[in-house]
Amino acid sequence: MTVLLNFDGKELPEEMRSLPSGRYVLQSVDEVPLLTSEEEDGLEEAAQSLDRGEGLSPDELRAELKRIPRR
Repeated sequence: MTVLLNFDGKELPEEMRSLPSGRYVLQSVDEVPLLTSEEEDGLEEAAQSLDRGEGLSPDELRAELKRIPRR
């Protein structure tokens, strides 16, 4: 689940009040970290692979993602 909220630094946003109880991780989308050169190279390689038609089908991608352990 993804919830986008605007926080003024003082008042609890309404979007947070509607969330179920639990633990959450918040990350500011205003401060996007820079990619490392390895990450940039990996994205470029992936884009070229897709351009060559070497991408996965949606079903193959879902199967791959299901194999990744969740935290």
